[in-house]
Amino acid sequence: MKKIIFYFKDLTITTNQLLFFTSCYIALVLNLPFLTKATKVITALDNYNALFLMSLPIFLLSLTIIIQGLFSFRWLTKPLLITTVIISSLIFYGTITYGIVFDYGMVQNTIETDSAEALSYVNLPGTLFFIFFGVLPSFIIYKVKLTYKPFFKELLSRIKVITFSFGVALLIASIFYSNYASVGRNNKDLLGYITPYKMLDASYKFVRNHYFYPPLKFKVLDTAPSIMRDSSRKHVRVMVLGETARAQSFSLNGYTKPTNQYTEKQGVISFSNMSSCGTATAVSVPCMFSRLSKDNYSKRTATAQQNAIDLIHLAGADVLWISNNNGSCKGVCTRVKTIQVDTDKSNPLCDGEYCYDEALLIPLKVKLNTLSHENTLIVLHMIGSHGPTYFKRYPKDKSLFTPDCQRSDIQNCSQEQLINTYDNTIAYTDLVLSKIINELSTLDKKDNIESSLLYISDHGESLGERGVYLHGLPYAFAPDEQTHVPMLYWSDSVQTDFNTKCLSALSKSPISHDNVFDTLLSIMSVKTKAYHIESDPFIDCKSEHAIARTTPSPTLNMEIID
Repeated sequence: MKKIIFYFKDLTITTNQLLFFTSCYIALVLNLPFLTKATKVITALDNYNALFLMSLPIFLLSLTIIIQGLFSFRWLTKPLLITTVIISSLIFYGTITYGIVFDYGMVQNTIETDSAEALSYVNLPGTLFFIFFGVLPSFIIYKVKLTYKPFFKELLSRIKVITFSFGVALLIASIFYSNYASVGRNNKDLLGYITPYKMLDASYKFVRNHYFYPPLKFKVLDTAPSIMRDSSRKHVRVMVLGETARAQSFSLNGYTKPTNQYTEKQGVISFSNMSSCGTATAVSVPCMFSRLSKDNYSKRTATAQQNAIDLIHLAGADVLWISNNNGSCKGVCTRVKTIQVDTDKSNPLCDGEYCYDEALLIPLKVKLNTLSHENTLIVLHMIGSHGPTYFKRYPKDKSLFTPDCQRSDIQNCSQEQLINTYDNTIAYTDLVLSKIINELSTLDKKDNIESSLLYISDHGESLGERGVYLHGLPYAFAPDEQTHVPMLYWSDSVQTDFNTKCLSALSKSPISHDNVFDTLLSIMSVKTKAYHIESDPFIDCKSEHAIARTTPSPTLNMEIID
């Protein structure tokens, strides 16, 4: 190793030579995921053109030289090339290890990730990978000596290099235009694997949209929503916002392992055909609480208008958001009271960075014992099954399925260990839900308070299926494991607004996060012109008098349909 370092220390090359060799490394090594996937696509074509396949790495190299050559000039050469290699090596690791695509959604999710969550991805194999593919090549770039020609001669030399590369790219494009157009048109997801330029493009758009566009004027969907409900008794609704739970792993939905052994005894209804708005918390959470649908969702627009929580609060309900997810309500809870679970080690349920979700029960009990309003909504945001450190989401004495995976580099665990670990997180979530239901049942028996619980996960999770791990793939080609999410509903024995037998009959009907906005308004009996009766999946099971109380007149409903 020392000999290699000394060799490069004494090596003297031109900036164009460094540009070429580094571009080869970026295009032909750090872009292996893209080249591999593109090769699979091309070779799967009927009578594919072998010359077209051979042109792909040359075309990518030419584009890399052009892009890097436009900015890496003279004293900027080393810093920009090192930065590109460092970023590309991290993307390279994320892609080949977890199958991550660094598009706009992933950039947003990464930027909004807290430090504790980010550190959960740090492990020995990942560190060694980064040193070998990122740090070592960057050190070599740093150590080589560069010779500089006079400014204009060097500029002319760089123009020649870029012009030659452009000519090669143009020649390839002209010969194989139809091939590139066809593959690109039918496999749009491939662009997401081009390192690091897809991520840089997404980062630019994210920064532009969030920091340079002027904020939109806040839109009020309704100035006077109201709660239309019998006030002879108090009503408590608990919404549990799940994290990274996939519907396929719930025994209530037919999964063979007993992951719901607690709630299945309590009469919960599982809506087994629920789909998410996104594949990451940064998209799904604000989307599900907004009036926008998945197809027209924009965080910028959603942030600049009332959401379901705002309307319920404005209608007169006491709203409390309790988070065990590092405060990541993604802007939804900005205008209501919030409590963040303290991760201090003095709590036996916490380790200083995270707490088990049973920690949510402590502030929940305090709130239930001090109810001050006739109508209360409590949102509990779980840490749930957030990876890759699944083993940190449940106490060791709650490990139902073994052997499990006690490490963050989950790709190095066996499939059995990984699935057992994830299933343990689902089983532990089920235990916490069961305890919440027990608390609500006690209210009914002791204080004659009507209560119900709604559980919905923000997105699902991939556990190595088809070589993909975690979540966050672009929705267009995300697997069902990331978009098929669980939804559970429970109500006490004296619930009168909904017919539970009717809900059970509808539990297999297709619904999505698009329905959450109206479902929450319906459960809270909020009468507002922002409510769309056709998007309320519970409406067919609601008693006639309840429908009359909460449904606005047709004229009012039309006001928000522009």
